[in-house]
Amino acid sequence: MNSDVTVNKEIIETKEAPSAIGAYSQAVVVGNMLFTSGQLPIDPQTGEMVSDCIKKATKQSIENIKGILAAKGATLDNVVKTTVFLKNMSDFADMNEVYSEYFTSTPPARSAVEVAQLPKDGLIEIEAIALV
Repeated sequence: MNSDVTVNKEIIETKEAPSAIGAYSQAVVVGNMLFTSGQLPIDPQTGEMVSDCIKKATKQSIENIKGILAAKGATLDNVVKTTVFLKNMSDFADMNEVYSEYFTSTPPARSAVEVAQLPKDGLIEIEAIALV
């Protein structure tokens, strides 16, 4: 990267999503683009992982994204791209059922992949890119 280039990054931090527990931010805004970190299905109020059901886990991950977006005055309607990481691709249909309840009329572009393992042995992790 050219060292003469300055990137103005706005760091988003909210109690409506789990706190960052490492060297990352909940989200970063550059220009009019907001990039969330992957959201595990962790309840931000209790710190507990939702891991007993992919539908509940998907809901919690998306609720965490909603909380981050709200901190910047945005909603899920602002999301243009998501990436869904699944512990087991056989959970895709159940994940998609819940996901479709949140992204209805103009859903964002999406990738969905199965991964070998997620942090805290989560069932799902979702990241989003939104225009703000």
